[in-house]
Amino acid sequence: MTKCRILVLNGPNLGHIGKRQPEIYGSRGMDDLGLMVGESLGEAAGRIELSFFQANGEGQLIDRLEQAWRDKLDGVAFNAGAFTHTSLALADCLAWIGIPCVEVHLSNIFARTDQPLRQQSLMGRSAIGVVAGFGMMSYVLAVSALWQHWLTKNS
Repeated sequence: MTKCRILVLNGPNLGHIGKRQPEIYGSRGMDDLGLMVGESLGEAAGRIELSFFQANGEGQLIDRLEQAWRDKLDGVAFNAGAFTHTSLALADCLAWIGIPCVEVHLSNIFARTDQPLRQQSLMGRSAIGVVAGFGMMSYVLAVSALWQHWLTKNS
């Protein structure tokens, strides 16, 4: 049985999801994601293979995206953190590798009216969609969207 292989990629300051500012980002962490996907997608979750990577450096994230391209992964759920708003290099990488990507944010970046820069995404134009504002459930929704995209492409 063919599996849909999805990379969950996290950028700077996201290595402590579930512990860092739980009042903003929630108390669930990456360790909970597999269970949450299983609860949400049921039996289909058995056909999804998740891998995880987090780095604080822009170059490390680009290297991992290029590796995902070489490995022919089926999708990327990508929370680039602050690089979402500032990194042309990551945006360029996403554009050329062509892997279906869902941009993920724990908080609603569009509600950040105190910092207009945080309402902008340089990567969004290369993503098939954006999920923001649902805490860890944002990742579940992103994985679900990538799963549906894969099913449509492979049916």
